[in-house]
Amino acid sequence: MFMILGVPVAVLSGQLLLGVINGAFYALLSLGLAVIFGLLKIINFAHGAMYMLGALVAVVLFDALGINYWIALFVVPLLVGSFGMLIEYFLLRRIAGQDHIYSLLLTFGVALMVQGILTNIYGVSGLRYAMPGIFKGGINLGFMFLPYYRAWVIVIALLVCFGTWFMIEKTKLGSYLRAGTEDAQLMQGFGINVPLLVSLTYGFGVMLAAFAGVLSAPIYSVTPMMGSHILIVVFAVVVIGGMGSIAGAIITGILMGVIEGLTKTFYPSASSAVIFLVMVVVLLVRPSGLFGREE
Repeated sequence: MFMILGVPVAVLSGQLLLGVINGAFYALLSLGLAVIFGLLKIINFAHGAMYMLGALVAVVLFDALGINYWIALFVVPLLVGSFGMLIEYFLLRRIAGQDHIYSLLLTFGVALMVQGILTNIYGVSGLRYAMPGIFKGGINLGFMFLPYYRAWVIVIALLVCFGTWFMIEKTKLGSYLRAGTEDAQLMQGFGINVPLLVSLTYGFGVMLAAFAGVLSAPIYSVTPMMGSHILIVVFAVVVIGGMGSIAGAIITGILMGVIEGLTKTFYPSASSAVIFLVMVVVLLVRPSGLFGREE
Protein backbone atom coordinates (compact mmCIF):
# COMPACT_ATOMS: atom_id res chain seq x y z
CA MET A 1 0.00 0.00 0.00
CA PHE A 2 1.33 3.44 -0.97
CA MET A 3 2.23 5.58 2.03
CA ILE A 4 2.83 9.31 2.57
CA LEU A 5 4.88 10.10 5.68
CA GLY A 6 3.89 6.73 7.11
CA VAL A 7 0.15 7.25 6.50
CA PRO A 8 -1.73 5.13 3.95
CA VAL A 9 -3.02 7.18 1.01
CA ALA A 10 -6.56 5.83 1.58
CA VAL A 11 -6.57 7.13 5.17
CA LEU A 12 -5.12 10.47 4.10
CA SER A 13 -7.68 10.87 1.30
CA GLY A 14 -10.51 10.04 3.69
CA GLN A 15 -9.38 12.66 6.20
CA LEU A 16 -9.04 15.25 3.45
CA LEU A 17 -12.63 14.62 2.37
CA LEU A 18 -13.87 14.80 5.95
CA GLY A 19 -11.95 18.06 6.26
CA VAL A 20 -13.79 19.46 3.23
CA ILE A 21 -17.12 18.49 4.83
CA ASN A 22 -16.23 20.25 8.10
CA GLY A 23 -14.84 23.14 6.09
CA ALA A 24 -18.19 23.53 4.32
CA PHE A 25 -19.85 24.13 7.71
CA TYR A 26 -17.06 26.50 8.76
CA ALA A 27 -17.43 28.43 5.48
CA LEU A 28 -21.20 28.77 5.81
CA LEU A 29 -21.05 29.93 9.42
CA SER A 30 -18.07 32.20 8.82
CA LEU A 31 -19.88 33.75 5.86
CA GLY A 32 -22.78 34.85 8.07
CA LEU A 33 -20.36 36.42 10.56
CA ALA A 34 -18.43 38.13 7.76
CA VAL A 35 -21.62 39.56 6.23
CA ILE A 36 -22.76 41.01 9.56
CA PHE A 37 -19.37 42.45 10.51
CA GLY A 38 -18.29 43.49 7.02
CA LEU A 39 -21.49 45.40 6.25
CA LEU A 40 -22.73 46.43 9.71
CA LYS A 41 -19.55 46.41 11.84
CA ILE A 42 -21.35 44.27 14.46
CA ILE A 43 -19.38 41.56 16.25
CA ASN A 44 -22.18 39.02 16.48
CA PHE A 45 -21.42 36.72 19.40
CA ALA A 46 -24.97 35.36 19.15
CA HIS A 47 -24.10 33.67 15.85
CA GLY A 48 -23.54 30.28 17.46
CA ALA A 49 -26.90 30.54 19.22
CA MET A 50 -28.60 31.27 15.88
CA TYR A 51 -26.90 28.20 14.39
CA MET A 52 -28.21 26.15 17.31
CA LEU A 53 -31.69 27.63 16.88
CA GLY A 54 -31.70 26.55 13.25
CA ALA A 55 -31.08 22.92 14.22
CA LEU A 56 -33.39 22.96 17.25
CA VAL A 57 -36.32 24.65 15.47
CA ALA A 58 -36.04 22.08 12.66
CA VAL A 59 -36.33 19.27 15.23
CA VAL A 60 -39.23 20.92 17.07
CA LEU A 61 -41.18 21.63 13.88
CA PHE A 62 -40.73 18.03 12.75
CA ASP A 63 -41.82 16.58 16.11
CA ALA A 64 -44.74 18.98 16.66
CA LEU A 65 -46.04 19.63 13.13
CA GLY A 66 -44.42 16.96 10.98
CA ILE A 67 -42.65 19.57 8.85
CA ASN A 68 -40.11 17.67 6.79
CA TYR A 69 -36.48 18.45 6.06
CA TRP A 70 -37.02 20.12 2.68
CA ILE A 71 -39.60 22.55 3.98
CA ALA A 72 -37.47 23.18 7.09
CA LEU A 73 -34.52 24.18 4.89
CA PHE A 74 -36.56 27.19 3.75
CA VAL A 75 -38.91 27.87 6.66
CA VAL A 76 -36.46 27.62 9.58
CA PRO A 77 -33.91 30.18 8.26
CA LEU A 78 -36.80 32.60 7.64
CA LEU A 79 -38.10 32.14 11.19
CA VAL A 80 -34.70 32.46 12.85
CA GLY A 81 -33.75 35.32 10.51
CA SER A 82 -36.92 37.16 11.58
CA PHE A 83 -35.90 36.64 15.21
CA GLY A 84 -32.51 38.11 14.31
CA MET A 85 -34.19 41.17 12.81
CA LEU A 86 -36.09 41.68 16.08
CA ILE A 87 -32.78 41.55 17.97
CA GLU A 88 -31.35 44.19 15.62
CA TYR A 89 -34.43 46.42 15.85
CA PHE A 90 -34.99 46.32 19.61
CA LEU A 91 -31.42 45.90 20.89
CA LEU A 92 -28.57 46.49 18.46
CA ARG A 93 -30.10 49.62 16.96
CA ARG A 94 -29.89 51.24 20.40
CA ILE A 95 -26.10 51.03 20.36
CA ALA A 96 -25.53 51.81 16.69
CA GLY A 97 -22.37 53.81 16.16
CA GLN A 98 -20.85 52.80 19.50
CA ASP A 99 -17.58 50.92 19.94
CA HIS A 100 -17.55 47.29 18.71
CA ILE A 101 -17.22 46.00 22.27
CA TYR A 102 -20.84 47.02 22.97
CA SER A 103 -22.23 44.84 20.20
CA LEU A 104 -19.97 41.98 21.30
CA LEU A 105 -21.18 42.15 24.90
CA LEU A 106 -24.83 42.61 23.95
CA THR A 107 -24.91 39.68 21.52
CA PHE A 108 -22.96 37.54 23.99
CA GLY A 109 -25.66 38.27 26.56
CA VAL A 110 -28.39 37.37 24.05
CA ALA A 111 -26.62 34.08 23.30
CA LEU A 112 -26.40 33.20 27.02
CA MET A 113 -30.09 33.99 27.51
CA VAL A 114 -31.20 31.90 24.54
CA GLN A 115 -28.99 28.96 25.55
CA GLY A 116 -30.12 29.15 29.17
CA ILE A 117 -33.84 29.23 28.34
CA LEU A 118 -33.60 26.35 25.87
CA THR A 119 -31.42 24.28 28.21
CA ASN A 120 -34.15 24.58 30.87
CA ILE A 121 -36.73 23.38 28.34
CA TYR A 122 -34.85 20.66 26.44
CA GLY A 123 -31.97 19.73 28.75
CA VAL A 124 -28.47 18.87 27.55
CA SER A 125 -28.83 15.24 26.52
CA GLY A 126 -29.38 16.06 22.85
CA LEU A 127 -32.16 15.53 20.33
CA ARG A 128 -32.02 13.52 17.11
CA TYR A 129 -33.27 14.55 13.69
CA ALA A 130 -34.11 11.85 11.17
CA MET A 131 -31.99 11.62 8.04
CA PRO A 132 -34.06 12.40 4.90
CA GLY A 133 -34.89 9.11 3.18
CA ILE A 134 -33.39 10.21 -0.16
CA PHE A 135 -29.96 10.52 1.47
CA LYS A 136 -29.80 7.14 3.18
CA GLY A 137 -26.79 5.11 2.08
CA GLY A 138 -23.69 6.33 0.32
CA ILE A 139 -21.10 5.70 -2.32
CA ASN A 140 -17.90 3.70 -2.07
CA LEU A 141 -15.04 5.90 -3.28
CA GLY A 142 -12.45 3.17 -2.85
CA PHE A 143 -10.63 4.89 -0.01
CA MET A 144 -13.75 5.62 2.06
CA PHE A 145 -17.52 5.26 2.19
CA LEU A 146 -19.06 8.69 1.57
CA PRO A 147 -22.64 9.08 2.86
CA TYR A 148 -24.89 10.78 0.33
CA TYR A 149 -25.98 13.35 2.91
CA ARG A 150 -22.43 14.54 3.54
CA ALA A 151 -21.90 14.96 -0.19
CA TRP A 152 -25.12 17.00 -0.28
CA VAL A 153 -23.85 19.21 2.54
CA ILE A 154 -20.68 20.03 0.59
CA VAL A 155 -22.58 20.86 -2.60
CA ILE A 156 -25.36 22.98 -1.08
CA ALA A 157 -23.02 24.83 1.31
CA LEU A 158 -20.68 25.81 -1.53
CA LEU A 159 -23.64 26.89 -3.71
CA VAL A 160 -25.04 29.08 -0.94
CA CYS A 161 -21.60 30.56 -0.22
CA PHE A 162 -20.96 31.38 -3.88
CA GLY A 163 -24.48 32.76 -4.33
CA THR A 164 -24.06 35.05 -1.31
CA TRP A 165 -20.68 36.28 -2.51
CA PHE A 166 -22.08 36.96 -6.00
CA MET A 167 -25.11 38.84 -4.60
CA ILE A 168 -23.04 41.10 -2.35
CA GLU A 169 -20.11 41.73 -4.67
CA LYS A 170 -21.65 41.66 -8.15
CA THR A 171 -25.27 42.84 -8.00
CA LYS A 172 -27.04 46.18 -7.57
CA LEU A 173 -28.61 44.94 -4.32
CA GLY A 174 -25.13 44.25 -2.97
CA SER A 175 -23.98 47.73 -3.93
CA TYR A 176 -26.97 49.18 -2.05
CA LEU A 177 -26.06 47.11 1.01
CA ARG A 178 -22.46 48.27 0.97
CA ALA A 179 -23.33 51.90 0.29
CA GLY A 180 -26.10 51.97 2.89
CA THR A 181 -23.74 50.90 5.65
CA GLU A 182 -20.85 53.13 4.55
CA ASP A 183 -22.80 56.38 4.02
CA ALA A 184 -26.31 56.08 5.46
CA GLN A 185 -27.19 59.76 5.08
CA LEU A 186 -26.34 59.79 1.39
CA MET A 187 -28.43 56.68 0.72
CA GLN A 188 -31.36 58.09 2.68
CA GLY A 189 -31.11 61.16 0.48
CA PHE A 190 -31.74 58.89 -2.50
CA GLY A 191 -34.87 57.50 -0.85
CA ILE A 192 -33.36 54.24 0.44
CA ASN A 193 -34.74 53.00 3.77
CA VAL A 194 -31.38 52.42 5.43
CA PRO A 195 -32.68 51.17 8.83
CA LEU A 196 -34.72 48.51 7.01
CA LEU A 197 -31.66 47.64 4.94
CA VAL A 198 -29.60 47.18 8.11
CA SER A 199 -32.27 44.93 9.66
CA LEU A 200 -32.49 42.83 6.51
CA THR A 201 -28.70 42.50 6.35
CA TYR A 202 -28.49 41.34 9.96
CA GLY A 203 -31.41 38.99 9.40
CA PHE A 204 -29.73 37.55 6.31
CA GLY A 205 -26.51 36.84 8.23
CA VAL A 206 -28.57 35.08 10.90
CA MET A 207 -30.41 33.12 8.18
CA LEU A 208 -27.08 31.74 6.96
CA ALA A 209 -26.31 30.50 10.48
CA ALA A 210 -29.77 28.93 10.81
CA PHE A 211 -29.42 27.28 7.39
CA ALA A 212 -26.16 25.71 8.55
CA GLY A 213 -27.99 24.56 11.68
CA VAL A 214 -30.67 22.76 9.65
CA LEU A 215 -27.96 21.11 7.55
CA SER A 216 -26.17 19.92 10.68
CA ALA A 217 -29.27 18.52 12.45
CA PRO A 218 -29.21 15.06 10.78
CA ILE A 219 -25.46 14.72 11.42
CA TYR A 220 -24.85 15.99 14.95
CA SER A 221 -26.70 15.67 18.23
CA VAL A 222 -28.90 18.76 18.60
CA THR A 223 -28.38 20.45 21.98
CA PRO A 224 -28.81 24.03 23.23
CA MET A 225 -25.02 24.21 23.69
CA MET A 226 -24.00 23.05 20.20
CA GLY A 227 -23.54 26.63 18.98
CA SER A 228 -21.09 27.61 21.70
CA HIS A 229 -18.86 24.65 20.81
CA ILE A 230 -18.32 25.82 17.24
CA LEU A 231 -18.52 29.61 17.66
CA ILE A 232 -14.92 30.15 18.80
CA VAL A 233 -13.59 28.08 15.90
CA VAL A 234 -15.71 30.07 13.43
CA PHE A 235 -14.51 33.37 14.87
CA ALA A 236 -10.93 32.17 14.42
CA VAL A 237 -11.70 31.31 10.79
CA VAL A 238 -13.14 34.80 10.20
CA VAL A 239 -10.09 36.44 11.78
CA ILE A 240 -7.74 34.35 9.63
CA GLY A 241 -9.66 35.21 6.46
CA GLY A 242 -9.96 38.89 7.37
CA MET A 243 -12.80 40.42 9.38
CA GLY A 244 -15.56 41.35 6.97
CA SER A 245 -14.05 39.65 3.90
CA ILE A 246 -16.80 37.60 2.23
CA ALA A 247 -14.47 35.67 -0.07
CA GLY A 248 -11.96 35.28 2.76
CA ALA A 249 -14.56 33.64 5.02
CA ILE A 250 -15.50 31.10 2.34
CA ILE A 251 -11.98 30.18 1.24
CA THR A 252 -10.55 30.14 4.76
CA GLY A 253 -13.43 28.07 6.12
CA ILE A 254 -12.79 25.27 3.64
CA LEU A 255 -9.01 25.58 4.01
CA MET A 256 -9.17 25.34 7.81
CA GLY A 257 -11.38 22.26 7.56
CA VAL A 258 -8.77 20.59 5.35
CA ILE A 259 -5.90 21.61 7.65
CA GLU A 260 -7.81 20.26 10.64
CA GLY A 261 -8.37 16.98 8.80
CA LEU A 262 -4.69 16.66 7.91
CA THR A 263 -3.70 17.37 11.50
CA LYS A 264 -6.00 14.58 12.72
CA THR A 265 -4.08 12.25 10.43
CA PHE A 266 -0.50 13.21 11.29
CA TYR A 267 -0.77 14.60 14.82
CA PRO A 268 -4.27 13.98 16.27
CA SER A 269 -3.61 15.55 19.68
CA ALA A 270 -3.11 18.96 18.02
CA SER A 271 -6.23 18.85 15.82
CA SER A 272 -8.37 20.88 18.23
CA ALA A 273 -5.76 23.66 18.48
CA VAL A 274 -4.35 23.87 14.95
CA ILE A 275 -6.83 26.51 13.74
CA PHE A 276 -5.92 28.78 16.64
CA LEU A 277 -2.23 28.23 15.96
CA VAL A 278 -2.79 29.28 12.35
CA MET A 279 -4.71 32.34 13.60
CA VAL A 280 -1.81 33.41 15.81
CA VAL A 281 0.70 33.04 12.97
CA VAL A 282 -1.50 34.95 10.52
CA LEU A 283 -2.10 37.79 12.99
CA LEU A 284 1.64 38.10 13.61
CA VAL A 285 2.42 38.24 9.89
CA ARG A 286 -0.69 40.00 8.56
CA PRO A 287 -2.92 41.51 11.28
CA SER A 288 -5.72 42.28 8.80
CA GLY A 289 -6.05 38.59 7.85
CA LEU A 290 -5.26 36.76 4.65
CA PHE A 291 -7.92 38.53 2.59
CA GLY A 292 -8.62 41.56 4.78
CA ARG A 293 -7.85 45.11 3.81
CA GLU A 294 -5.17 47.08 5.59
CA GLU A 295 -6.61 50.10 7.41
